[in-house]
Amino acid sequence: MNVVDSCGWLEYFADGDNAAFFAPAIERTSELLVPSLCLYEVFKRVHQQRGEDAALKAAILMMQGSVVDLDAELALAAAKVSLSDKLPMADSTILATARAFEATLWTQDADFEGIEGVRYIAR
Repeated sequence: MNVVDSCGWLEYFADGDNAAFFAPAIERTSELLVPSLCLYEVFKRVHQQRGEDAALKAAILMMQGSVVDLDAELALAAAKVSLSDKLPMADSTILATARAFEATLWTQDADFEGIEGVRYIAR
């Protein structure tokens, strides 16, 4: 199973330099978990930059994977990850989601560099 961090989705949608790194995880939708927080972050950023239609198209593509809602159990796990790994709220929630499903987290966010279970590529 795979989880792609919000920055990875944005890189993929923008066809940035690292888009090919994220493509295998994103395009294998049967193995893709999408934290609801990533939906929020990506929709907001795409809406700001390219408008609501583009943001809705991005969200529809993201929802081809299995969306994972932030429930009480996951919120508590994220808080513990935040404390242990010294990560901000969004990062810890995304990492806790990946860990809850024994999934690999794909990212280009340097906060995750060196963390077990993370596939990281520098920007």
